[in-house]
Amino acid sequence: MRLKSLVIVALGLALGISLACRQAKEPVAPAAAAPQEPQWTDLFAADLSNAVFPAGVWTVSDGVLTASEDQAIWTNKDYENFVLDLEFMTAPGTNSGVIVYCSDMADWIPNSVEIQIADDFAEEWAKEPATWHCGAIFGHLAPTKSLVKKPGEWNRFTITCVGKRITAELNGEEVTDMDMSLWTSAKTNPDGSEIPPWLSRPFAELATKGRIGFQGKHAGAPIFFRNIRIKDAK
Repeated sequence: MRLKSLVIVALGLALGISLACRQAKEPVAPAAAAPQEPQWTDLFAADLSNAVFPAGVWTVSDGVLTASEDQAIWTNKDYENFVLDLEFMTAPGTNSGVIVYCSDMADWIPNSVEIQIADDFAEEWAKEPATWHCGAIFGHLAPTKSLVKKPGEWNRFTITCVGKRITAELNGEEVTDMDMSLWTSAKTNPDGSEIPPWLSRPFAELATKGRIGFQGKHAGAPIFFRNIRIKDAK
């Protein structure tokens, strides 16, 4: 019995050593990497070296971007499927905008989508159609509410563009959600309201990839931007 027990113990030890050797030789699969979150990057370099604009019109001081004339500033490359996050500040009477999906910088108004920035407290803009108010897709879709702060206060805009869907959050609340494919006319919006005649291309026909831009000192009132950053949309 003693001899039999010793044989069993020996066999067990041999088997254990064999398994240990086999496991040591077999490669261990690496743990699956956690999915990477899209990273924010500055849209423009601090010196505007990667921006396109008429010389001397746009300047940066203490991180604040502004323009002296009604000339837009553009990215030097196209973007699609992105989230754009920024802060803006109006002055009394400001009328500006964030421009996306621009396919023609020389004739950008009918060939892009403008998310409106306006001083909704100014009578001249408050009396215009709701599709001209801050947070609107200009001329096409009114914001659900006016959330822009009074001139001299900073606002936050978060604009998400994925294919033909564009959403805009103003100061933490979504105010606009558009499916461009529904805008098949250049004259009337899906709700029957009129589109300004200078917006002469149906949104359903526009490209969903293009330059990003910012409108300059339009209607005689300045606009100020800061902390402009972008990331890929999930």
